Amino acid sequence: SATYITEHIKIHFHVNTPLLESISMSKHVGTTVFLKMENSQPSGSFKIRGIGHLCQQRATQSKGVVCSSGGNAGMAAAYVARKMGLPATIVVPSSTPQLVVQRLKDQGATVKIVGKVWDDANGEALRLTETEGLTYVPPFDDPLLWQGHASIITEVAASLGPVVKPGAVLVSVGGGGLLCGVIQGLKDVGWTDVPIIAMETVGADCLNAAVKAGRVVTLDDITSEAKCLGAKTVCKKAFECTQSSELTIISELVTDQQALHAVETFLDEERVLVELACGASLAAVYSGLIRRLQDEGRLPTVLGPLLVIVCGGSSIDMKQLANLKHKLQT
Repeated sequence: SATYITEHIKIHFHVNTPLLESISMSKHVGTTVFLKMENSQPSGSFKIRGIGHLCQQRATQSKGVVCSSGGNAGMAAAYVARKMGLPATIVVPSSTPQLVVQRLKDQGATVKIVGKVWDDANGEALRLTETEGLTYVPPFDDPLLWQGHASIITEVAASLGPVVKPGAVLVSVGGGGLLCGVIQGLKDVGWTDVPIIAMETVGADCLNAAVKAGRVVTLDDITSEAKCLGAKTVCKKAFECTQSSELTIISELVTDQQALHAVETFLDEERVLVELACGASLAAVYSGLIRRLQDEGRLPTVLGPLLVIVCGGSSIDMKQLANLKHKLQT
């Protein structure tokens, strides 16, 4: 019967995204580059994998969900809640672009604007969990999210087949949820010898600051324009993984200008518009960072295919891109 089917077949909210070879990016680095196109998820970013998985585990009997987000986690939570027939409240900081607020409302969510940065909005979301009895959807710090995000790597392994293995994985880091998911995925498919290059922008560099300090630290403020990378404190698990000998995680920074240049180049070459946070990982290719890591002996000179997680992002349009250009030129 229909009930039997829905109860026994797990419905995925995410899609199996394309894995594309990029000729132009391959030319930049001198090795094959594969792009995992998470921008083509129904919510616009990879976040729907973890959030979909978490909501299925925790929110089936819920009164509604609440999520604090600079955009993409909120978009995923709103999408999943709508599909599950649940009300969604998304709490965003005042730095959130109007276009994101509108898109959240279009998904049927109630939007509350609280505080200046994500940490402020998150405090309000936790308060609503207590007072309204809503199910809290964390944007990056939860093992269920990482399990969901790990499916990115499982899909890549299935697409590449048993013979091909990436030489390295490039990933943008905000709070560290995607990084934890990629680590989980590499373990799941037996690719623990594949190095991860964890990219952040200067001014939203909570992982890099922790790696340098040798402990989890809290940034004074987010000064980068890549607001979706804007967590002041990285999740503990992501930092712990950088300290473990089980995997190689290389933490690197690019400037907002380099990330913006990467977004523009990617738009020209791949005809896809992604947000600045995603541009951080693309910039590793376009800014010559990969070559530098090879010259420094931190990556092999003969590098297997480079896997770039194109995390996507909904807080960008042509107007926003023009605003960023204007801000970063002055």
